[in-house]
Amino acid sequence: MAISNNWKLFRFLSFLILSLLIIFSFTFCSNHKPEQKREPSEKDLQEPLMRANKKAVKTEDQQIRDFIARNHWQVIETGSGLRYRIYEEGDGEKAVKGKIAVIEYEVGLLNGETIYSTDDLGPKEFLIGKGGVESGIEEGILLMKAGDRAKFIIPSHLAFGLLGDQNKIGSKTTLVYDVKLLMLK
Repeated sequence: MAISNNWKLFRFLSFLILSLLIIFSFTFCSNHKPEQKREPSEKDLQEPLMRANKKAVKTEDQQIRDFIARNHWQVIETGSGLRYRIYEEGDGEKAVKGKIAVIEYEVGLLNGETIYSTDDLGPKEFLIGKGGVESGIEEGILLMKAGDRAKFIIPSHLAFGLLGDQNKIGSKTTLVYDVKLLMLK
């Protein structure tokens, strides 16, 4: 009988310990919630785009530097990234906002291909300071006076950007302008 009572006690204690372990396991597991996925923040989405954009800007800048070196040009770089050189001095008035600029031009790519020119499209007129032309052209014209001839290297962000012109100028294309400021009206 002593063995039987010890056996009953052993079974009872085993059952009690097992029951406590099961209760503890359920309690612990039910309080532990799996990590929920969070929606990506605006910063999470912007960072890869910013890294890609910085890399693209750096690549374009290096292509421009290589172009300048190949052609042995002495250029001035503005704070916006426009590179220019005035290679023929005129004797007219200085370009200012509010005047109408009349220009002859040839637009090319870094590979030397000409894509637009006055020969095909005629002189271009625009009101300085009101848009209507690439911001790089407007910035460059403001550095000139009537009669000046200049070369502009216009990075894509000052030209047609991501969209291109939907014709001959592709996305993120650097433009090379040869410009003569014919007159200001």
